[in-house]
Amino acid sequence: MLIGNVGQDPEVRYVDQGVAVARVRLATTERGYTLQNGTQVPDHTDWHNVILWRKLAEIVEKYVHKGDKLYIEGRIRYTTYDDKQGQRRYATEIWADNLELLSPKSTSSVEQSVASPEVSAQQSQSEAEQSGQLPF
Repeated sequence: MLIGNVGQDPEVRYVDQGVAVARVRLATTERGYTLQNGTQVPDHTDWHNVILWRKLAEIVEKYVHKGDKLYIEGRIRYTTYDDKQGQRRYATEIWADNLELLSPKSTSSVEQSVASPEVSAQQSQSEAEQSGQLPF
């Protein structure tokens, strides 16, 4: 479970048979504090790559923008790949199963459309796992 702010506008692509896939960069921040001895501990921000499929990706494409606050539930995925120079690279991604928009919006239709996309998101993730391909 993550609560954070979107760092840049989402990247959305359509793959086989028009299936939407979105990538969102999400920043989570742990607030700083002061120890009893006066030592200041600064804020700490981590960046997460969140992958969303089908209906969740379509919702992200329509309603999510840089700076928005999101609540994400999902699974951690570790992947490896070789870059253009042949170097082995490692990536950690969050494959989202659920999404809630926490930034205030004026339309209630957004909340209604976010309430039921879980089943199709899980189905599309299973299809991607079987093929072993991710469009990003």
